[in-house]
Amino acid sequence: MGIVWSQFFPPKPTLTEANLPSQKGKVFIVTGGYSGVGFELCKILYQAGGKVYLAGRSEEKALQAIADIKTASPNSEGEIVFLSLKLDDLTTIKPAVEKFMSTESRLDVLFNNAGVSNPPLGSISTQGHELQLATNCLGHHLLTQLLLPTLRQTAHNESPASARVIWLSSIIVDTTSAHGVNLEEFLRRDTGMNRNYENSKVGNWFLANDLAKQAGSDGILSVVVNPGNLKSNLTRHFPSWVPYLVAPLLYHPIMGAYSQLWAAFSPELTISDGGSIFCLGGEFIPSPGRICYKR
Repeated sequence: MGIVWSQFFPPKPTLTEANLPSQKGKVFIVTGGYSGVGFELCKILYQAGGKVYLAGRSEEKALQAIADIKTASPNSEGEIVFLSLKLDDLTTIKPAVEKFMSTESRLDVLFNNAGVSNPPLGSISTQGHELQLATNCLGHHLLTQLLLPTLRQTAHNESPASARVIWLSSIIVDTTSAHGVNLEEFLRRDTGMNRNYENSKVGNWFLANDLAKQAGSDGILSVVVNPGNLKSNLTRHFPSWVPYLVAPLLYHPIMGAYSQLWAAFSPELTISDGGSIFCLGGEFIPSPGRICYKR
């Protein structure tokens, strides 16, 4: 429970916009980049001079976010581009990847950041999958697999672990990971949406671990990040009283962005860390199936 408790009182971040090296010439994709953690992450990467693809379903929200990000860093040498895709509609993902690959020959970090939590009971994706499974796991899995050729090329041209895939998980993994994932629960109409959310976040861990096994030998580092307890749109489907009750325990979304920054750029991480879950400050759980903690 040490890591769970630490997320209520997170350590000081070691990598922020203040000391992130220049990212000029590097290319990033951030899903769900126009709000919350994703927005803060896009803002930092753009400020550092990177080329950022802000991926999401709403062009209107994305363009507004892009305008706000550019206003916040008027002297940046970075670029930021909207990439249209809907993670809960698998037919939109291949066209998005094709559009990206028609322009880019490298991808330094893919941030599988977007997520949905506790939508109305019975919510499903375009293909009929439970909405949280579809958005948090299936869509990101397909996106990652289609982008693997570009990630492999980037890793080949750079050093091992320079190309990375960051999966955003949740503190809920620390309390449910021992139970694994029960796919049957996604198919039952009476399964609670909170339980399905837990399954999807543990699922992110398993997907990251499998990708580490699949692509680690190609120099691609795949890790999971627990962003911490944050004030974000992720709680929009909860009863109205819940955000007020837990507000004193929540932090600004930028703290979640700092967690992802560390996982994406820390030179401390190597290919052998693939499949691990990291929290702010570098605490980690190595891989599904064996639980231990390290400061």
